[in-house]
Amino acid sequence: QVQLVESGGGLAQPGGSLRLSCAASGFTFSNYAMSWARQAPGKGLEWVSGIYSDGSDTYYVDSVKGRFTISRDNAKNTLYLQMNSLKPEDTALYYCARVKFPGILHEYDYWGQGTQVTVSS
Repeated sequence: QVQLVESGGGLAQPGGSLRLSCAASGFTFSNYAMSWARQAPGKGLEWVSGIYSDGSDTYYVDSVKGRFTISRDNAKNTLYLQMNSLKPEDTALYYCARVKFPGILHEYDYWGQGTQVTVSS
């Protein structure tokens, strides 16, 4: 069965960095585009970033461009999100998600349990 397990969240100060990881299993990871999404307290799910199956193209929501970097290691079946220059508004539960349709990075068919990121001084 498809499993996505996120890790790497925690507490960071404004301006700090965190690196999220997502370990994938139960499917051929290299065949699928993947995305990160987040849900802040009291808000809906927001797509954050996506990457094509071979890592050739990456996309970001405007609010994280220049600060976050998505990457993947298909040999290790792992997705990453490097988050720099963190802001309090980045506080959210971050989910790793498998993209349902190629090219539509904000539609998912599987996602993990999430990892909490809190940005506060």
